[in-house]
Amino acid sequence: MDDRQTTNKVAVVTGAGSGIGRAVAVELLGAGWSVALAGRRAGTLEETAALAPGGACVAVRTDVSQPDDVTALFETTVERFGRVDLLFNNAGTFGPGGVPVEELPYEAWRHVVDTNLNGAFLCAQAAYRRMKEQDPQGGRIINNGSISAHAPRPHSVAYTATKHALTGLTKSLSLDGRPYGIAVGQIDIGNAATDMTASMGAGALQANGEVTPEPVMDVADVARTVRHMAELPLEANVQFATVLATAMPYVGRG
Repeated sequence: MDDRQTTNKVAVVTGAGSGIGRAVAVELLGAGWSVALAGRRAGTLEETAALAPGGACVAVRTDVSQPDDVTALFETTVERFGRVDLLFNNAGTFGPGGVPVEELPYEAWRHVVDTNLNGAFLCAQAAYRRMKEQDPQGGRIINNGSISAHAPRPHSVAYTATKHALTGLTKSLSLDGRPYGIAVGQIDIGNAATDMTASMGAGALQANGEVTPEPVMDVADVARTVRHMAELPLEANVQFATVLATAMPYVGRG
């Protein structure tokens, strides 16, 4: 007997145990999506699932920088739900904050690159393969970029480099996915209220050397934007979207 739950809307959300990934997963579950929750810590994934009681989800402990983990994530998703319609490629790390480039350990650089860029590629590749092969063919990939894909903060060389690289990944995947009905876009997010941005209210280092408090926005507004992008027909695509706290120092940064 096949006990798989199937739906026309199946998503994989990486970094689903906290922050933006958690908010997006809960938003999708509330809208009737089936969601594979991926993250490094099983406990936080279960906490995310508990925020959407009755939602069709499966928690899969995943280190996106590990090819075998990514393979297992997508195998589990297809075994449970039958297909993959959406990948929200969200897992990421800022790395050690406030470290000048000349003092950044190579191991720290490599960890950020492995998570933010290599992990995003591995997940996109796995999703692309499933979307190309499944019937009906196609699906959508949304990469989580950042305001740092446009303008860096001081002492953020690893994070900024990977987020710029994600833009190139998005463009290449978008082009290569056209023949197979695979739509690929990117959301660049600035100052959503999560644990990662909790310190901004006390002050963030600016390009002129000053430390200035920065406004943040409700992470639920980001989640609703991702859902809008996700629920477009595959004939339409938001290639790039920028969602940010209105008064944050982005336009004119530096």
